[in-house]
Amino acid sequence: MLWYKTIGNGPSLVLLHGWAFNSDIFQSLIDKYKANYRITVIDLPGHGRSRDIDGNIESWCNELTKLIPEQSILLGWSLGGLLSIYIASQIEISKLILVAASPCLINNENWNYGISSEIFDQFAINLKNDSTKSLKRFVSLQSKDKSQFQELYKSIQKYPASHSALNTGLEIIINSDLRDIYKDIAIPKTTILGSLDTLVPVKIKEWYESVGSKTSIICSGHMPFLDKSFTLNIK
Repeated sequence: MLWYKTIGNGPSLVLLHGWAFNSDIFQSLIDKYKANYRITVIDLPGHGRSRDIDGNIESWCNELTKLIPEQSILLGWSLGGLLSIYIASQIEISKLILVAASPCLINNENWNYGISSEIFDQFAINLKNDSTKSLKRFVSLQSKDKSQFQELYKSIQKYPASHSALNTGLEIIINSDLRDIYKDIAIPKTTILGSLDTLVPVKIKEWYESVGSKTSIICSGHMPFLDKSFTLNIK
């Protein structure tokens, strides 16, 4: 069973977090928008307080969709954004918002808006050899603010993701290319990128705009939603 909580009043807004973290990462967004939206946050499988789910993107999303009300606004950050694209192709939602997310996170022959497979493979090897050191390194990529880094690392230490979930999450990232699925999503689509993001390069803006996504850029790293200037601009 997946852990979730719902708070606030108004239209349904569902938030999906990224790899290795948990839904507590969205507390500032909850505080900011709970007066206007009925917000549901979900810990991804094997992350935070949720149990493990074996399988792949399909099995993970099948469980997540059980907790997402119809016609929700769905916001996904990083891996949560990848999952949100898949979910948006399976159930009826009213709007899709991607934050520092990509339909294809790994570069290939006809895609250079991600990270190289060599870098990704090395990270996966390092994770198996020394998960604590690798996770610290991963968190350091999210923010250059030392105090924020400490808070972020504390949050994943409080509710550490299982090794199984970390590995499954990495497999989903390396095996997923949802570009065609994203193109076919007919509901309003918005993308918010960080100009300093080292994982989802800001140049992906041109691709998003070419497939009908309203795209904005914030001067931040991989966590634009933690920046004071971040706004959902839902209309």
